[in-house]
Amino acid sequence: MPKYKVKIEVIDILNDGECSMGQKIGDVFEYPEDRGKMCPSSFYVLYPWIMVILSGGSFAEEGDGSDFMTTGCPDYKHQVVYKISRTVIEE
Repeated sequence: MPKYKVKIEVIDILNDGECSMGQKIGDVFEYPEDRGKMCPSSFYVLYPWIMVILSGGSFAEEGDGSDFMTTGCPDYKHQVVYKISRTVIEE
């Protein structure tokens, strides 16, 4: 089974564009290296999706081969939108 590297990127912040935890559009986090740098509430929401992607699962629509998905944090006033993607680690 291949090994993967997971990248979590802030792609949007809804409403006034300001995250209450200070994250900005364009911020990038690598999993597992940067897990302590992310907003804990967001990480709690993202973790199940990270595990799917790490285990080789896909979010593909009808076999389009997508290795990414987007989801938002639980802050309903300033929701941060993340793109979670993976790349294969060459050994």
